[in-house]
Amino acid sequence: MVMDYKSVIQDIESSIGSARLMAVSKTRTIEEIMAVYEAGVRLFGENHVQEIVAKFKTKPADLELHMIGHLQSNKVGKVVPLVDMIESVDSLHLLQKISNAAEKCGKVMDVLLEYNTSNEAAKSGFLTKDELFECIEASAFMAGVRIRGLMTVGPVDCDASQKDELTDRAFKELAALRDECRSRFADVDFSILSMGMSGDYMIGVRNGSTEVRIGTAIFGARDYSK
Repeated sequence: MVMDYKSVIQDIESSIGSARLMAVSKTRTIEEIMAVYEAGVRLFGENHVQEIVAKFKTKPADLELHMIGHLQSNKVGKVVPLVDMIESVDSLHLLQKISNAAEKCGKVMDVLLEYNTSNEAAKSGFLTKDELFECIEASAFMAGVRIRGLMTVGPVDCDASQKDELTDRAFKELAALRDECRSRFADVDFSILSMGMSGDYMIGVRNGSTEVRIGTAIFGARDYSK
């Protein structure tokens, strides 16, 4: 069956208003990615460095690629030349590594700082405001990075009956944290608030998300048993 990507994308875009749509293309083929691109999506997100290297050594000039998965510091040098933004910065050490790598290849890397709003051990992200604020302060002395906003992933280890309520609480926390960051750091750009994926993106939109990361809802579910 051939996916009607254009129709699916139009339905999602009509529901998310001014929020930007990112197609999460992990495990997807180049053919699938380009079909979604031809249907109008220009922002794509990948979770793994090896997939970025394999699939995006060349790409259309107007295709914007973001690294959205957990990034190991020893892989920074591979991904920085290939992406337009890294959305998963979760430590001061990682931010410094990205800045150093970006300077070496003559670019300034846009980044989002990831905050662990549900305080789950299985998820990445800053766990305290103090750690987050320290990282923001230190970024003023790094020539290779530019903070653009905050990102979070909704709770994953919770009872299904409580998931929407807990997700709403987590997204409200990130929105409030962005307001606090704007107040404390007037010279830093916090225009992007990235929260919401295929199963909860409308909760993100209702709480002010400016970007939603959607995979399955665009590409369709995949049967991994075959």
